[in-house]
Amino acid sequence: MNKKLLSGTLSTIILKLLKDHDEMYGYEIVQKVKGLTQDQLQINEGALYPALHKLEAAGMLMVEYKQYQNRVRKYYRLTEEGTKETQSQLDDLRAFMQQLQQLLNPGTGTDTTLVPLQ
Repeated sequence: MNKKLLSGTLSTIILKLLKDHDEMYGYEIVQKVKGLTQDQLQINEGALYPALHKLEAAGMLMVEYKQYQNRVRKYYRLTEEGTKETQSQLDDLRAFMQQLQQLLNPGTGTDTTLVPLQ
C-alpha cells in the first residue's frame, strides 16, 4: 500500500484499534494491523510512536505503565475526548471512502454503500 495513504489514516487506525481493544501497547498495535490485513498493511515503529505521542499530546490517549516479565510496557487507551474523536474520524473516513468510490465508478449504477466503520 502507498505509504502516503497509510500515513494519512494512521491516527484513525490507532484510534479504531484502541476503541475495539480498550488498551494496547505499541508492538501489539503493529501486530494487530498486520494480522487484520493479512500483512498487506505494515506500520513501522518510526511512524507509529510519533503518531501515538501526537495523539497523547492532543489529549486523545492516556498512558499506563505496566510491569510485564522483567520490563515495563507502555499501554495506551482512549480518553473521553479520544472516544469522541474516534467516531468523528471514522465518520469522516466513511464519507470520504463513499465519495472516492463515486469518483472511481461514476454512473455505473454500482452500489457504493460501504460497510459501516464502527
